[in-house]
Amino acid sequence: MPRSIRIDAVLIQAVIAGALSFAHLHDLAEAAGQTGWKAWAYPVSVDLLLVAVWRRLRTERSKLAWFWFLVALVASLGANIATAGLLDLDHVPAWLRILVAGWPALAFLGGTLLAHTPTDPIPVSNSEPRPAPVVDRPEPPERTPEIPTPEPAPALPQASAPAVPPALVDHARKLATEHHTRTGTDIDTATLRARLGVPEDLASAIVAQLT
Repeated sequence: MPRSIRIDAVLIQAVIAGALSFAHLHDLAEAAGQTGWKAWAYPVSVDLLLVAVWRRLRTERSKLAWFWFLVALVASLGANIATAGLLDLDHVPAWLRILVAGWPALAFLGGTLLAHTPTDPIPVSNSEPRPAPVVDRPEPPERTPEIPTPEPAPALPQASAPAVPPALVDHARKLATEHHTRTGTDIDTATLRARLGVPEDLASAIVAQLT
């Protein structure tokens, strides 16, 4: 069963605009000195550049794509305006002949840049929530058990000074006087202990009483 053909007003407008623009570009190129098949190649070149720009704009909104879109649009729109009676096609100015002659190289440059320049894809928003970053928290330091402060040891009872007989003190005083007369210095504990033959603590107690 054949499919029914749907008439679309936008499609009809596109066909009409494309046909008229194609014819205007051909007429302008022919008036600029491009005869024969060369005049028909110019509208094809403009349309191909527009197709390359359109494919680039589908994946990237770059300044390069918009620049070459404006170039192709000016070429197509300029041909429509120039052939509307504002330009004498029998006496085309030299600058327009130069533009028409240089268009193939310009279109080739634009198509090459659009085809071989890396594209930056349009970012797509991702609605999925991102997992929260896991933060490693340091563990609390272990408490060091408190060491009890040792109590000071009780003071040892001091030994009481030994009792010194008075006679022994008198004898020691004589020895000390003799020692001082002979040496000119006071007798020390070691010397007195050696002279008396008594223990060291008793000798210290005697020396303490002599001073």
